[in-house]
Amino acid sequence: MIRPFMTTTTRSDIASRLIELAAAYPQPLQAAQQTDVARLSFHLQLLLRRVSAGRVADIGGGVGLFSLGAQALGLSATLVDDFRDAVNTQHGDAALEQHRKLGVDVVSRDVIADGVEFEPASLDAVTSFDSMEHWHHSPRKLFAQLMQALKPGGWFILGVPNAVNMRKRLTVPFGRGKWSSMQEWYDEPVFRGHVREPDVRDLRYIARDLKLAEVRIFGRNWQGRMSPNGLVRAMTAVFDLPLRMRAGWCSDIYMLGRKPGT
Repeated sequence: MIRPFMTTTTRSDIASRLIELAAAYPQPLQAAQQTDVARLSFHLQLLLRRVSAGRVADIGGGVGLFSLGAQALGLSATLVDDFRDAVNTQHGDAALEQHRKLGVDVVSRDVIADGVEFEPASLDAVTSFDSMEHWHHSPRKLFAQLMQALKPGGWFILGVPNAVNMRKRLTVPFGRGKWSSMQEWYDEPVFRGHVREPDVRDLRYIARDLKLAEVRIFGRNWQGRMSPNGLVRAMTAVFDLPLRMRAGWCSDIYMLGRKPGT
């Protein structure tokens, strides 16, 4: 049974709530959600340190725990996604049952082809994690619409994989470093993998284009920490903190900024 809403924003409390929410997913999806709790707890803490109440739109979050957690932790969450991944085909509406039950506003929409339809200055925050790299066309028009939907002082939070992280810098000279497998690109009728991974300079470019204020760019290493390879996980534990000294070395990079205004 899901407990009532809570307002605490400590990482351990957020993780505990996400573990509860993951247990309410259809059984075949629970393990994948539980594995992602640490990363999404971090994402939610990023948000809740800046927005303790109000409305957040999460773009491209799929069936994951982020928008569900935001709603459970006291925000009003809208989830926008095209819901065309394999998990949606396999599990249908059951994968989003908890989102709707808890009150998440679920919007099925191709944001690149069709944009978004939020009222001006209606959002306290916009988030998008590990989605932009899958989009086949420029997000510039979409991001401009989202900026219009943000209230003055509202937060724009973007998380993406780093195209030039330290692992790729070391492995590409040895012929390893492709974004997607051949099977994912060639065998499937629709390619849903990474189209273009950005780097730190790209995030700065986006921040300038959106005229964001108080911009902060930093990195983490979730890909290594969540790797199925035990050696990779062990090495990440050793090198995680040194890599964070420069965002460009990390596997995952983030951009945070505010819409100018009061």
